Amino acid sequence: MLKIAVIGLGDISKIHLPIIQDNPNVELVAVCDIDETLKTTVSDAVFYTDYHEMLEKEVLDCVHICLPHHLHYLAAKACVEKGVHVFLEKPLARSAEEGMSLVDLEEKYKDIKLCVSFQNRLNETFETLQEIVESGEYGKVTGLKGLVTWFRPKSYYDVKPWRGIMKQAGGGVMINQAIHTLDQMQLIGGEINTIRGSIDNLFDYGYEVEDTATANIQFKNGATGLFFATVTNATNSSVEFQVILERGKLTIKDSILTKTNDKGEKERVIEDAKLPGAKFYYGASHSKLINYFYTCIENDSQDYIHAKDAQKSMEIISAIRRSSEIKKEIKMEVYQ
Repeated sequence: MLKIAVIGLGDISKIHLPIIQDNPNVELVAVCDIDETLKTTVSDAVFYTDYHEMLEKEVLDCVHICLPHHLHYLAAKACVEKGVHVFLEKPLARSAEEGMSLVDLEEKYKDIKLCVSFQNRLNETFETLQEIVESGEYGKVTGLKGLVTWFRPKSYYDVKPWRGIMKQAGGGVMINQAIHTLDQMQLIGGEINTIRGSIDNLFDYGYEVEDTATANIQFKNGATGLFFATVTNATNSSVEFQVILERGKLTIKDSILTKTNDKGEKERVIEDAKLPGAKFYYGASHSKLINYFYTCIENDSQDYIHAKDAQKSMEIISAIRRSSEIKKEIKMEVYQ
């Protein structure tokens, strides 16, 4: 039975904890948070306020890191150096440079597994979309569109100020809300040739991170990508992901995949499982990825989402930011 711990008992841990507790093949033995008022969050696990102490005292197989972005690298490094596997919430890090430090760490400690939580790769709609694209049924990919139009009030940043501080969050809407969409775009589109991006703040909240971002992405295979993300919408609208092919298009919207042929005939294909409650937009694939990673640990498989896989989205975000700063197109080969 795998022995599991969680570092960080904030919002996202509320997704992780029930999944861990519902798995009969693992045991949640410890949790850690600097906020001692959270001590009663998990009654049957030892509570720590210092994860270094936890790593010294507990015998652990895997640690879930559910911390603010600026603590991801430090906590992951501490776990990996102790020989403990890591399930790391997105993003990989605050920047492409810091992300490379985790890629290097992964390379150095080859026997220790580090899985990054890009759970939307396992959504039923996206897995099916990938299968259709790879089948060649509709020809080659010619374009991609990723739209994320959500809303975050000022209180979202006020209650947890790190979210609005560039040095701690590493960015705003791109790294926090829309990183899954960028990850999916590069998975389908493949290697990127150039990016021209623009970021801005449409709300005058007074924080450093961007609330809106857009980019034109040119892929090496000739496909064009449009990315747009904002947290200034009236509400959390459905993410829209579309792949345009030579003989049709595939669209994921409202958690439903549809395919449209070159005659304009539209067909509903599959719908994602959803989380209950207000945060349905998180999706239900955390459980699939977490339990799959446990199986990888038990079977010593390498078939999970590595740091090097998650690094690609960090490089895209950094390129969009840099392009916006210099108001020029970024050549990804030079940038990387």
